[in-house]
Amino acid sequence: MGSKLCRMTNTFTMGGWDEKIVSGAEDEPRFAHVHATFDYQGVIEGTSVCEYLLYYAGKGFEGGGQTAPGLERIEGTVDGRKGSFVLRHEVGYGAGGVRGSFTVIPGSGTGELTGLTGSGSIVGASETMTYTFDYSL
Repeated sequence: MGSKLCRMTNTFTMGGWDEKIVSGAEDEPRFAHVHATFDYQGVIEGTSVCEYLLYYAGKGFEGGGQTAPGLERIEGTVDGRKGSFVLRHEVGYGAGGVRGSFTVIPGSGTGELTGLTGSGSIVGASETMTYTFDYSL
């Protein structure tokens, strides 16, 4: 299968969000670790475990546009092919919601997803987010 850009309505929903402050006080610059789980629908069907590192600028910060790197392992199917793969995230978040991009980590595909490459984007402001995925198998 060649490259495929999926612009249909694809969604993922938060299953769990466990956030722990790593360093810094409530009103000061600080960072936190998040262990999250997600359920995917659309071209990707399955579940995932994701680890984020969040940065909070502190009291009085009005700039928005904060970013969070993350790694996510998805188990399920892509366009009907079964396996797992890992995404590298760069997510921006603030009062207006979440926007981000992701890339499949080369060599992370297993099963029928061995050799999967691709990238995509996410956007949303609730527990259910939308995504696009441009991939090649």
